Amino acid sequence: MQHTEEFNNSHLLRKGRNFLGVINDLKRTTEAAAKELGVSKEDLDDFISGKNDLPQEVFVKASKIWPVNMRDFYLLEDDAPHGVSIMRAEQSASSSRVFQRGGKDYYEYRDTAMTRICSFRPEWIKELCVVDNNDPENKEVHWNNGHFMHQFTYFIGPVNFYYLEKGKRKVAMMNTGDSMYITPFIPHTFAVRKNPNNEEGLILALTYGDKVVGDTQHELSAVGEHLASNFFLDFSSREKAFASLLKFNMENASITLEELSKATSINVDEIKSYESATTIPSFDILKKIATTLGITVRELLPPDNTDQKVVVSKHENCRVWHFPSANSNGAAYKITDLASSSNLPFSKALEITVLKEQNNNLDLRSGLHQYAYNLGDNNVILQYFNAGKRYTETIKPGDSLYIKPFIEHSFSSSGKPSKLMVLRIAGKLAGEPMREMSLLGRHTAKRVVGETMQWYDPKNKK
Repeated sequence: MQHTEEFNNSHLLRKGRNFLGVINDLKRTTEAAAKELGVSKEDLDDFISGKNDLPQEVFVKASKIWPVNMRDFYLLEDDAPHGVSIMRAEQSASSSRVFQRGGKDYYEYRDTAMTRICSFRPEWIKELCVVDNNDPENKEVHWNNGHFMHQFTYFIGPVNFYYLEKGKRKVAMMNTGDSMYITPFIPHTFAVRKNPNNEEGLILALTYGDKVVGDTQHELSAVGEHLASNFFLDFSSREKAFASLLKFNMENASITLEELSKATSINVDEIKSYESATTIPSFDILKKIATTLGITVRELLPPDNTDQKVVVSKHENCRVWHFPSANSNGAAYKITDLASSSNLPFSKALEITVLKEQNNNLDLRSGLHQYAYNLGDNNVILQYFNAGKRYTETIKPGDSLYIKPFIEHSFSSSGKPSKLMVLRIAGKLAGEPMREMSLLGRHTAKRVVGETMQWYDPKNKK
C-alpha cells in the first residue's frame, strides 16, 4: 500500500512539473494559465506542486485553446519505481496464446518482462511448424510482412530462420546460442528442423523501437506522407548517403552551390561530384563544408555500412571476454558478444555466464535500458542499488527482468554457473538527446527532468 501511495504521489508531482514546463514554453504565468483555463490559481498551484490532480476537462480545454496536444499533458508511467521490474516464469506462461498460419498452429507466444518506460516488446516464442528440409521456398513455412520494430533473436534448439535479403529468400540453420538482428519491415519466419530427438525449437524474439517511434512517428504522421517521405534519404550507398545529407543541409541553410564554393574555396565542379554521389570528400573538406553550413561534421557523415539489414551470428564465432577482470581468474562473468548492427550503436546483445556464487560488488552498470532472461536451470541472485537503498531478488529459470539505465547491480549464481541473455537498448535517451543534455550541463538536470520553477520571477527586479 505504501509503495502504491509513493508511486501515485511521485506520478502526480511529475505530471504537475510537466504542466509547468508546458506553460513556461507557452509563456504563460500560473495566473494567466489559470484564467484562460477557468480554474483558480490555488488549484493550479496545488496541481503543479503535486498535491492534487486537475479534472480531465481542463486538459481538453488546454488542447483546444493552446497549440499543444492532449498527450503533452500525460507522462510515461514508471512501472519500475525501484529501478527493476521482474516477470516470473509463471506469469509468462499464463500469457500463452497460439496463433495459426495456413490453417495450422504455427507459433506459441508468451510475454516476457516489458516496461512502459521504453519500447521493449520481448516475446518467448515456440515454433510449432516442423520442416524436414532447409529449402527457403518450403511451402510449409508462412512468412510475415515484416514489422515496424527492430528485432534481436536468440535461438534455443534447431530452428530455421527464413528471411528476405535484397528480394531473395534465404534460410539460416540456427542452433542454441546463435543470434540474429533484422531491421524493421524485413519479411521473415521461423520453423523447427525435424530432428531424431524431437527437440523443440524456441526463440527469444526481442523487438524494440529506437528513435522513430512515439513522438517521432506522430510528428511524421502529422506532417503527412507526401512531405514526410522527404525525410527518407537515399542511403543505398555511402556516396549516395553523403550526397543526400549534403543536399539536405544546404537546403536547410538556403545556400547555393556557388556560395558554398566561394565560402569554402572548393571548386564548384568538385562540390558537384559530391552532390552526384561520385565521391566522398576528405575530412578536412568535410570540416570546411560543415563550418560554412553551421553544423558539426558528424551531420554529414554517412553510415559505415548501408547494407546491414540482416545480421546472422553463430555462437562459435562470437567474441568472448571476461569481466570485470581481463581473464577468468577472479572474473565474475564470461561475456559473449551476440548479433548487433553498427547502425544501432547503442543496442548491445550479450550472453552473460555468471561465474561467482557470491558477488556483492555491484560491478555492472549500463547507461542503456536493459532486458535480461534467465536461460539456465539455476537461480540467479540479482543485487542492485537505487536511491540509497540496496535490493536483492532471486531470478529463477525462465524469469525475465527490466533494469533502468545507470542502476548499479550484480549477478551471482546459486551453485553451478548460470546464463543470462541480455539486450541493452538506447530508448530515447542515448545518442542525440544525450549530446544535447550534455551541452546544457548537468546542473540543469533537475529542470530538464521536470520543470521546477517559472521561467521568470515577477518579484525579482533584476
